[in-house]
Amino acid sequence: MTLKSPPPDWIGTTDAGQDFVLIHGMVMAPSFWQAYAPEIARHGRSAAYPLPGHHPWMLDAPGQLITPREVADAYAAAIRRDFSGRPVNLIGHSTGGFVSLLFALHYPELVKSITLIGAFACGRFEGQERLPARLLRVPRVGAFLFTQFFRRWIATQEQFRWGSIECVYDKGCPWQDDRAVDALEEVRLDLLRARPEDIAACIRFMSTTTLVKDLPRVTAPVLNLVGANDAIVPPAHQLRVSKLLPQAQTVILRNCGHLPMVEHQARTDQAISAFLYGLSMTSVSSAPITHVARRTSTVAGLHRLLGALTSPMEQKSSHRVQPAQDWNFHHGLGEGPQ
Repeated sequence: MTLKSPPPDWIGTTDAGQDFVLIHGMVMAPSFWQAYAPEIARHGRSAAYPLPGHHPWMLDAPGQLITPREVADAYAAAIRRDFSGRPVNLIGHSTGGFVSLLFALHYPELVKSITLIGAFACGRFEGQERLPARLLRVPRVGAFLFTQFFRRWIATQEQFRWGSIECVYDKGCPWQDDRAVDALEEVRLDLLRARPEDIAACIRFMSTTTLVKDLPRVTAPVLNLVGANDAIVPPAHQLRVSKLLPQAQTVILRNCGHLPMVEHQARTDQAISAFLYGLSMTSVSSAPITHVARRTSTVAGLHRLLGALTSPMEQKSSHRVQPAQDWNFHHGLGEGPQ
């Protein structure tokens, strides 16, 4: 059974800007990006797509089997439909980052860049597994237990919010302001419209798929934003993802959990804008230019944008996990096979 393509939730419709596709995390919704999409995406043509089985992307049959290739094909059809086949900048949070990497492996020609936020490349985080996935693995009664857990979790506004509290590190961050409360309530209402069987099918697809060995084949430039205190996806796994990607730049945000776009929105926006600015600097000139000159020009421009980022970052200069002031965005540097 073919997986139909997801519908867009438009965040920005300005044709003069860049093209973006935003993909949310597991048991979230595209509506989350209406409040927390990066500012640069709001000034371009930007579509937020749901994960499979998440409202409004209902599966053809409740709980149908989802394969990695079907997921990639479905997103490719959506991008060709909504962006006339132009390559897009992918922004994926958590499972959305996982799906972004999967898509880039199958359709590199449709990917201009990838921004990962709290993302992973292995559904079990190299041995670790979240409670919903563990429930689904219980023989005979797993699906029933998951459905009860899921419905209870989203039953009320307060229960849903406080059930998500481990996603943030500093409980006094903007996660508790009116904007965040309203955004999470929109997400909860969208989850109430989804079928638990479809959510379970997406979790099964994610938890049984690993991309770790394939990461060296991702050709797109990647920005990997890592919360140093992420309690959902281990930072060590996120850093391993960076080391395996041929063209990854990594920023570690100190005092930050699984939701950098909520906990440190301004810094997250600055990092993404700087990353994309660096990419544009490497491609604006059609005249021949030396590799050293291109790198120097790019880094010089980035220093102005990244100056405000230096102090809040966790400073670690080991290969490509670098202090903010030492970023460079030229292509081809990686610890994976070239």
